[in-house]
Amino acid sequence: MDLGIEGRRALVFGGSKGMGRACARHLAQAGVQVCIAARTEATLVEAACALAADTGRTVDWVVADITTEAGRDAALAACPAPDILVNNADGFPPGDFREWLPAQWHAALDAMMVGPIEMIRRTVDPMMERRFGRIVNIVSRSVKSPHLELGLSSGARSGLVGFSVALAKHTVRHNVTLNNLLPGVFATDAQRRHVHKLSQTSGRPFEEIWAERERSNPARRFGDPEEIGAWCAFLASQHAGYMTGQSLLVDGGDYPGIY
Repeated sequence: MDLGIEGRRALVFGGSKGMGRACARHLAQAGVQVCIAARTEATLVEAACALAADTGRTVDWVVADITTEAGRDAALAACPAPDILVNNADGFPPGDFREWLPAQWHAALDAMMVGPIEMIRRTVDPMMERRFGRIVNIVSRSVKSPHLELGLSSGARSGLVGFSVALAKHTVRHNVTLNNLLPGVFATDAQRRHVHKLSQTSGRPFEEIWAERERSNPARRFGDPEEIGAWCAFLASQHAGYMTGQSLLVDGGDYPGIY
């Protein structure tokens, strides 16, 4: 399927690993000029080289922390006026809300709400002027089915989703869409860190919790990051211009509700 975005430019945060890297791969395969952004140079260099080998296209990279103004400046200096923006950040580990101090809440908000909204603020008007833009936020199913121990992540990400849905109604007439991907349990480094934390707090073996989470999903498996990458590329395509303000669950059917 020709996604109709060959020659477009994409800025992908968290693009050196996991779901962000899968998004970068699928966009590059569609002919997009991709720039991946993350905080660690070594992983960025490795990812850019591997993605170029996989896709046959040069993949740019930039060391950039989305939580800081300097990081956001660096990202846009490396990829000026992106047509496609992918906001993606690791969640915070599970814990007890009684122990979370304001500094931890502010850090979560900076990573998963304020930073992404700042990137949207700085890119959406040029997208509308060019009459093409696709903004995809990779968040979590926890914004739809929250768990108390993940309050830092679900609280911050819910703010990003609420903002994006409201803005989407004002940009779609200019062919600029904003959509959210809500992954369930995926086999990523972030998921492994999450299970390690659960193992430490519960005293149960990592392998036991990992296998239990896999079995409890209706699909009887973890999601593959490449599945998120494929959805991201479609939402970024010319074919998705009439889909906006949506939060798409990709969770193997685990969500218990209808809507």
